[in-house]
Amino acid sequence: MEAVRAAAAAPTGFRTVVSDYFEMTKPKVQSLLLFTTVTTMYVAGDPSVGLVLLTCLGGALSAGGAGAVNHWFDRDLDAAMSRTADRPVASGRVAPRAALLYGSGLGVASVLLLSLTVNPFAAALSACGFLGYVFVYTVWLKRSTPQNIVIGGAAGAVPPLVAWAAVTGGLSGTALYLFAIIFFWTPPHFWALSLLMKDDYAKAGVPMLPVVRGEEETRRQILLYTILLYAVTQLPFCAGAFGITYLAVSVALGAVFIAGAVVLCRRADRRSALRLYLFSLAYLALLFAAMVADVRL
Repeated sequence: MEAVRAAAAAPTGFRTVVSDYFEMTKPKVQSLLLFTTVTTMYVAGDPSVGLVLLTCLGGALSAGGAGAVNHWFDRDLDAAMSRTADRPVASGRVAPRAALLYGSGLGVASVLLLSLTVNPFAAALSACGFLGYVFVYTVWLKRSTPQNIVIGGAAGAVPPLVAWAAVTGGLSGTALYLFAIIFFWTPPHFWALSLLMKDDYAKAGVPMLPVVRGEEETRRQILLYTILLYAVTQLPFCAGAFGITYLAVSVALGAVFIAGAVVLCRRADRRSALRLYLFSLAYLALLFAAMVADVRL
């Protein structure tokens, strides 16, 4: 009977380990990053399916590795917050050293894969994203300044640069516009979430904007960055990179985003913050899809 129980428990234990290591790569965050990668590649040119898959795999390894290192370094903060207390490292299911080695290994694998199968420039840009997220955001900014997500958001804006370099071997003004769009999208997106998690961040001592400057100032900053984002999204059209399809979609999406930020300022409730956060996810996906539609249709 004991042997039967042990045999039954083994697959469950294995699945738990696999699930924990997969969770450390932050797959939910990665899905949107990979979508911007794929769409950017089809804006940049006419890549083969193989090139798209290899670039996405390299990007997934890089982002996943950075996420795992983040789990390792932030395990004390994660353990103090109810939203993250059950994460693999914070809960003790995965040893800190194992998480660090795993994350670092994924980062190295990303550089090797992209260098050998895509091109060295794309690999270098991906490495910059990995190092920026780990050292600039996670190690330095997150615990030291309420502007952490503003400056650190540059790491999350790297995928379009990697994608463009993968297709063309270099960068262009359009690639930089796409980088800027994600850079300015990140603060209102993340601050909407931080309003919902303010008490957790305060408990853990993380100087997120709502904790340090208050909710009213955070809502004001969300509105300000949403307006800036709207202006930045018009730059590719003004530069001639996209046409009327992109313009119509970017104007409509931007108007809805700004309206949501205004509602959040006026109502100042959790429901409005959650709605704006969820819309911000759809906003970025639809905007990048519009870019592809504009250049392909």
